Amino acid sequence: MDINKILTSDYLDILFDGRNKLYGSYELRKTHIKRMRKAMYFIFGILFVFTATSVLASMKPARVVEKSVEGVCTLTPPPEIPIDPPPPPPPPPPSPAPTVRFTPPVIEQDERVDVNEMPPDQNDLDSAMVGVANIDGDPGDIVPAIAELGTGTGVVAPPAPIIHTYVEQMPQPPYNVNQYIADKLIYPRMASENGISGRVAVKFVVNEDGTISNVQMEGSKRLGAGIEEEAMRVVRSFPKWTPGKQNGRAVKVYFTLPIKFVLSD
Repeated sequence: MDINKILTSDYLDILFDGRNKLYGSYELRKTHIKRMRKAMYFIFGILFVFTATSVLASMKPARVVEKSVEGVCTLTPPPEIPIDPPPPPPPPPPSPAPTVRFTPPVIEQDERVDVNEMPPDQNDLDSAMVGVANIDGDPGDIVPAIAELGTGTGVVAPPAPIIHTYVEQMPQPPYNVNQYIADKLIYPRMASENGISGRVAVKFVVNEDGTISNVQMEGSKRLGAGIEEEAMRVVRSFPKWTPGKQNGRAVKVYFTLPIKFVLSD
């Protein structure tokens, strides 16, 4: 740009000298102040209209709407609160039962005996009780006498027999128990197919006549697969044992027998 034009040209013309002014940047910078001025005028106009509207609205007198009462509302009286009647007074204490003073018998001479110290007559005890003093009262308050005992013809159940754990002579089988179990035991199919084996303990009672009863499993651990059921079945089939004895008398005795289940190869 020529030096004479620099002094009279705008800074945008100097900045965009030799550049493409049609690109748009030059035009935007050139009209920036005008566009900002128009925007400010527009915003001030909106604010002026809004403010004027608010002022005019506040100066307008409020409209009074008169309402007439067409009817009269009658309030119902509040419901009465029921008052519970006072509780009845407690009953008077029962009158004391009549008593006759009991005087312990003492051996004395006739002239020294006081008539007031004489023991009560048996007839006086029909309508009074024996006490420490003579008191008048209601004969209805006398405690009734003990009822007469029965004739003793009732049937009294005998006490439950005691089942011993250890006695002088423990019960013994008159046969080979291990051989009997080996002959009678049937290995459960489910346990055999699943390879389950082990030892279980069966608890039972040998009665006074040698019979077996109360067969149950000992302990809480179970092998399952029908092993416990088979063990109890075999024990229930035991023939009679020689019963246990205490003081020379046959008694009931607990007995625990281990049974081992082993799979053959």
